[in-house]
Amino acid sequence: MEKKYFWLKLPEDFFRQKQIKKLRRIAGGDTYTIIYLKMLLVAMKQDCRLYFDGVEDDFYEELALDLDEDPENVRFTVLFLEKQGLIELVNENEYLLTKCGEMVGTEGASAARVRAHRKNKASLCDTKALHCNGEALHCNNDVTSSNAGVTGSNKTVTERRDREKEDIEIETEKEKELEEEKEKENKNNVHSGASAKQITNTEINDFFDSVWNLYPVKKGKGQVSDSKRRALYKIGFEEISRAIDRYLTELQKDAAWRKPQNGSTFFNSGYVDYLDDNFVPDKKPEVQANTYQQQQSSYLDAIRNRVKMVDEWYANTNESNEPTCWDLIDEKEE
Repeated sequence: MEKKYFWLKLPEDFFRQKQIKKLRRIAGGDTYTIIYLKMLLVAMKQDCRLYFDGVEDDFYEELALDLDEDPENVRFTVLFLEKQGLIELVNENEYLLTKCGEMVGTEGASAARVRAHRKNKASLCDTKALHCNGEALHCNNDVTSSNAGVTGSNKTVTERRDREKEDIEIETEKEKELEEEKEKENKNNVHSGASAKQITNTEINDFFDSVWNLYPVKKGKGQVSDSKRRALYKIGFEEISRAIDRYLTELQKDAAWRKPQNGSTFFNSGYVDYLDDNFVPDKKPEVQANTYQQQQSSYLDAIRNRVKMVDEWYANTNESNEPTCWDLIDEKEE
């Protein structure tokens, strides 16, 4: 006997049917709907019928056993389907699902093999066609990718050349700037060297001769080195002149014991303390001189007073009115 294959073909509007919609709205309706679908799957192999074999006490419990569902849920489902005309009692041991015939598909094994062969052949053709199309598409993609690669490569080469060109131009500009700076430095060095040589040979010596003539003690001129003379030249004639004047002014405050330095000593280092930024007037010698003069004047005044006192005493006791020593001193001063 040839084997048959069955399948359940649910209509597109199965869940929109009024009976199914009403069943699903009941509490537990989805469970009842599943039980109905299971009943269809069992009945489609039995000419759309369900049988009671007496294994259980009644049809509902035996059907629940076959469907692996709760007996009460199966009872409610069968009663609902009977009321809606979806199941009919043929006899006490047989039920007919009225809509099952519309939803069952069947074919023999040979027909199934032919259909499967045709399906496989069609699939193979579709696969080959898809493969060919894929190869063509792949080739097109390769060409496109290749063209894109060539375009991208050309673009990359162009960009790299542009960057290299810009780098070369930048380096060229930098080299030009460096050369210009070197030329300026060389010119400045040449100019500075010539100026330094000219100053060393002419102006520095003339300058030193001029300030040397301002200083009173002209001793050791040859002991003033060229570097010292250059330092004096950088300071300038006016400031060196002021330094000499300040030094000589300070000497006058202590002329009794201070003497001018030799010219070599002053122009090598002695002038530094008397420059504009370094000079601090020394008032101590002047204060000491004033104090000494005041003390000397006070001392002379004291002697004068004492002599007058002696003269007054002597005048009172001298009847001959001879001149006193104080009168003799005054006459001498006059």
